[in-house]
Amino acid sequence: MNQWLEVELINLKKWKNNLFTLIIKAPINSFIAGQFTKLSYINSKKKRIQRAYSFVNKPNNKNLEFYILLINKGKLTPKLYNIYNNKIFIKKNSFGFFTLSELPNKENIWMISTGTALGPYCSILQHENVLSKFKKIILIYAVKYSEDLNHLELFKKIKKKYKDKIKIKIILSQEKNKKYLYGRITNLIISGELEKSIQEPLNKKKSHVMLCGNPNMIKDTQKILFSLKKMRKHFRRKPGHITSENYW
Repeated sequence: MNQWLEVELINLKKWKNNLFTLIIKAPINSFIAGQFTKLSYINSKKKRIQRAYSFVNKPNNKNLEFYILLINKGKLTPKLYNIYNNKIFIKKNSFGFFTLSELPNKENIWMISTGTALGPYCSILQHENVLSKFKKIILIYAVKYSEDLNHLELFKKIKKKYKDKIKIKIILSQEKNKKYLYGRITNLIISGELEKSIQEPLNKKKSHVMLCGNPNMIKDTQKILFSLKKMRKHFRRKPGHITSENYW
């Protein structure tokens, strides 16, 4: 039986724009970097409200970290945001196939994410030796504003680990800043500006693409990759070029 465990709060960091980092502890079973679990709260009607969240931490870290957006009228995130006043639970087991072992060997891996969907990549890049399957790593992270960039210090650590084998490119969709690309991921792929800024090929022969974020971003980006790059979805029984995970 996949039981629920009450969590112990380690830290709650509240960022700007309703973003927050939740760090908890619980005796869960081991997970694979890139997987997700479920957090829950039991409301006044004795109904369990649960949602899925990906781990940000690497599997050998007992402090379990999650990067979350507060939905003011949501059923669960307000309880997590005010965890000091609420009893929160976590599933003992973890789930998902958005992991390194599920990917085919290619020359480069493109890890594309938006907002809080950065989590799985943080876990994978901190824990796994991604270079065992790929020669180059391209991490693309898109947010609305520069003040939403709450993992720049972690990016520095990841860059130090992989050195010149990783390229990290940040995209802002609502703010122009000389340090970063501006626009939507899909438009930057269509125009060729994304590849030009990275100076690495994005094609079905050399690349595998991981997409993690809101369903609309994934749907739109997949359409572009299908038509422009002639890529297809990746399955165990039918290997392809795109692995995706919707973040709600």
